Amino acid sequence: MKVLIHDGLGIWLCARRLNQGKFHWAGNGYGDRVELSPEQVTALVQGLPWQRIGPAGAISVL
Repeated sequence: MKVLIHDGLGIWLCARRLNQGKFHWAGNGYGDRVELSPEQVTALVQGLPWQRIGPAGAISVL
């Protein structure tokens, strides 16, 4: 996965290699498509639990 990020000073490329070559999604009834918010994409790229991102980008504790 490659993501271009603009940090206010410039643009940099973030590359992440997936261990199995793909993401493992739980069955959501929508087929292969999952819509993510910008906060969820950021968490996903950083390796955080993107499924638990709530309002204002806060991670909810279970």
